[in-house]
Parts: sequence; structure tokens; C-alpha cells
Amino acid sequence: MPSTTFDDVAARLARILRGADAGAWIGLDRDIRAALRWGHRIPPVPTWFPAAAERGPTAPELAVALCGPDGRAREAALSHVSRSPELLPLAVVRCADWAEPVRVRALAVLRAELPGLTPEALARLAAVALRTGDRLHGGEARELLTASLWEEPQAATEALLGSGDRAVRRLAHRVAVERGLLSPARLAAIAAAGTDVVVQDLCANAALATVGDPADDAVVGPLLGSRLGRVRAAGVTALHRAGRPGEAVPFLYDRSALVRACARWVLRQAGTDPLPLYRAACAAGDAVPSDAPLGLAECGDRVVDGPALWTLTEHAGPRVRASAVAGLRALDAVRLERLAPLLADTSPRVVRETARALAPWADHFPAGTLCRPTARPTTAHDDHEEVQGRQEGDGACGTAPTEAAAPRRSTAPPPADGALAHARAWAPRIRRALRLGPGPGPNHR
Repeated sequence: MPSTTFDDVAARLARILRGADAGAWIGLDRDIRAALRWGHRIPPVPTWFPAAAERGPTAPELAVALCGPDGRAREAALSHVSRSPELLPLAVVRCADWAEPVRVRALAVLRAELPGLTPEALARLAAVALRTGDRLHGGEARELLTASLWEEPQAATEALLGSGDRAVRRLAHRVAVERGLLSPARLAAIAAAGTDVVVQDLCANAALATVGDPADDAVVGPLLGSRLGRVRAAGVTALHRAGRPGEAVPFLYDRSALVRACARWVLRQAGTDPLPLYRAACAAGDAVPSDAPLGLAECGDRVVDGPALWTLTEHAGPRVRASAVAGLRALDAVRLERLAPLLADTSPRVVRETARALAPWADHFPAGTLCRPTARPTTAHDDHEEVQGRQEGDGACGTAPTEAAAPRRSTAPPPADGALAHARAWAPRIRRALRLGPGPGPNHR
């Protein structure tokens, strides 16, 4: 058979071996099988593989035999993988094969080849095993690779912590945490500076479990300084374990709702009511922390604290104004006549929060109380850090914040037709800000 028949397979193998994509091996398996079934360039494996096996198959020939549609050929090809260890990822794919004899032989080959593999080769096999682990018969290879990480030396496991494959990286961190291979300070550093939120959560919780009294600042400090809200929440919770609840006060005004909730929990565990602290912070004039109004709304009273929030809607700081509007929405204290003018605010952050608060009344404005705002230019970067203030998912704190209830619509009768037409001029602006889609039809009431 001409050697050029396998030129494209050889070239593709070379590209795959230079990369680190587990999906490339799965794609190679699929494409070779399709070429053998429907193409004409490669003859059926049983017509040439026995002769190739006698002389020793080349890597492209072995790859074709391992991926072909004939199960007996796949099983026979597995006995030659030890001569071409670079094709071990295809043996991992065969561990999830639909033919039981092929699976049994592939698992035996994998068990025999695992000892002594380099960390790079182990990472490549683990990536393929994790990718095929969700198949009907893919669990055995995944469990085998996971168990091997428990038996590998510490250096080999730690080498996988920086793997380019996300699934391998997460598995390596989980095994390293469970084996106790990482110090508390390193766990805190990974949680604070990592780029994978799953790994960050895992390491933050592991670091939190090591905190005692007295606490190591090398552990608590990085957690409190992290950009990720869930990691900061773990650091705030660590202050309770360390007996340092007073340091949680600044985090009452954090941009993350989860961190604020954890700070309130830490203070309450120490016998301190956070509500007076919020009220004092919101009465500090120009020194009001940016997210203090929303924190006040999360634990305050509509009757008592609503007036303070309305006052802060006129604050000089756009983040304070936006936080006050969000607090009014959380307290169900929105009043159309007073809040609607903020749709013309110079800060996009304030406009977004106002539109969100007024969404339930987009087609139901009181007659004669609104005036059309004059649009003023804004800069594209104005208040870009609002992304940092989004509520984040569950974290390490035992007290998670509850989602604020949506404002209730007014029960007043709808305005007259002329007033309704005037009020509808506001509805598109609100919908555009919220991306809610088209508004009500002309006969809507």
C-alpha cells in the first residue's frame, strides 16, 4: 500500500502532538473512522494491518487501526501501543469503546503504561480521560487516571496545577487539596490571584478551614484583597474564626452583596448591630462609602431609612446615587415622580439602576407629573466598574444575601388617554436601558 495514503494522518498527528488539546484526539478518532467507512483513500484495516503488525506498524498505521470501525482490529492494535507511547491518548479513547473486549484490553494497556509517565504525558492522558469520562463506558479510565494522581509523587501532582487544560487543572487542585500538598498560604495566594473561579473557590474554602486563633496574616490578607467577591467573603468569614470581627467593618460597604452579608454576619456574631454603622456611614456627607446605601437597604427599614436613601439620590458621587436607587428598589420605596428624573442623569450607572427600578411602571406613569429630560453626553468609560458590583454566587459565608423583592406596581387607576400617550414617551427609554424588547401595543392599558 502506498505510504502517501497515510500522509494526512501523519501530518495531523504531528499537529496534535505539538498542541495540548484533548478534543483533537477525539476528533482524530472520529474522522479516521468516518474516512474508513465512507472514503476510499484508506483500504479496510483487516486487509493490511496483519502484515503491518508483523513488521511493526508505523504511528500513522497504528492510529488508523486504533480508530477503525472493526473492533477486532482495534483490539489487536492496542498490543502495539507500547511501541508508540505518543498514541496513548488514543488508548484512553478506546477505554470508552462500545466493544467490551476493546475496553478491557485498553484498560490493561493503560494500567501497564501509567507508572513512570512524565507529568506532561500524564496531563495529556488525564485531559482525554476527563473529556471522555461522560461517555457510557468512560468512567473507568477517568477513575484510573484520578487514582494515579493520588499515587504520584508530590512534584508530579504539582506539575499539573498549571496545566493548560481546565479540567486537568481543576482535578489536580482537588487532589492536591485533598492530599494536603498545598500550604495554607499558597492556597490563599491561588484563591486571591487565580483566573479559574472553580479553583479559587476550592482553594479559598481550603484556606478558610485552616484559619484559627490567632490567624496567619499570610492567609487572611490575600483572601481579603482578592478581586473575586466569593474569595473576599471567605476572608471576611475567616475574621470571625480568627477572633477579629472589628476588621469586618470596612467590608460592610463592599461592592459585592455576598461580602456585605458576610460582614454583617461576622459583626452580629460578635454582638455588634451593623444597622447603626450603615446609618452613620450614609450620614457622612461627601465621605459616604459608595455601596453603603445599598447595604443600608439590605438590613434597614423602609419607613426609617427610606428618607436617607432619597437624600442620597442627589449625592455628588455617581456610585452613591446608583447605590441609593438600588437601595430604594430593595426597600420597595420607589416613587415614580421623584425617581423618573434620574433617567437623565449624567452617569450611565445611575440611569441603569433607575431604569431597573422603574421597569414595572414602564407603561403606567401618572399624568402630568413627568417632564421630558434633556439628554446630556456621557463618556464610554463612565462608571465602568459597575461590573465589579454584580451580585456573585454562593460562597464560603454561612449567611448568604437574599435577593431583593421586585417593586410592586401601583394600584392606582391608569391615566387618561392623553396622559398615557405622554407617559409612553418614557417607556422606550426604560426598555432600551434594560433591553426588554418591544413595548406594549397602541391599545394597551
